[in-house]
Amino acid sequence: MSTPKNKGTLVLIPLPIIEGAHQTLPQEVYTHTLHIQHYFAENVRTARRFLRSLHATLPLDNIQFSEIDKHIGPDIPLLKKWLSEGKQVGIMSEAGCPAIADPGSNLVAVAHAMGATVMPLTGPSSIILALMASGLSGQNFAFCGYLPVKEPARSKRIKELEAHSAKEKQTQIFIETPYRNNNMLADLLKNCAHHTHMCIAANISAPDQYIVTRSIADWKKDIPVLGKYPVVFLLLAY
Repeated sequence: MSTPKNKGTLVLIPLPIIEGAHQTLPQEVYTHTLHIQHYFAENVRTARRFLRSLHATLPLDNIQFSEIDKHIGPDIPLLKKWLSEGKQVGIMSEAGCPAIADPGSNLVAVAHAMGATVMPLTGPSSIILALMASGLSGQNFAFCGYLPVKEPARSKRIKELEAHSAKEKQTQIFIETPYRNNNMLADLLKNCAHHTHMCIAANISAPDQYIVTRSIADWKKDIPVLGKYPVVFLLLAY
């Protein structure tokens, strides 16, 4: 296999899921961020703070940042310019791994189309960590993103995912905006069968992380009050 030549490198840089949890990062994150001078970031303030936490003396004024606009997306022409100049370009999301339930995939697609090197760095992903810790099927799973907020679309979607899980023996994984965590839990308990198993994985990698798997019937006996934390919900129907 040949390595792309005369093109830059796009480096996908993970951030801790919980701010300050640097123990979840490998050494390669520290090594690469010492040298990268061009970044696309979901939030530039977060990116700068993260780099400063890794390297106290890093001259941030020498680094160029381009914020990924929530409405119009990233500056694709700028990425093409940087890569065509042979630069090493980093992508950072707000937390976790870029391009996994976070911005970045369109930047990666452009890099591939240009023949540039794409380098994902190892790091924490709340989706994968939740699946690892759930005890549910890690051989067959699907990440479904956010479910509909309003009824009846939300209940319909929950029942569809549960039916598909039972048919395919597939773990269904989804997330919710933190302030709606308790509403999501209530809707899952209302719509899912008693024997379906659900994992709630909250605040992963924090000292007070909460990862518990039970049947829906058992959850109904002891319903937790979820704080405004990042939560991953996982379902496996039998």
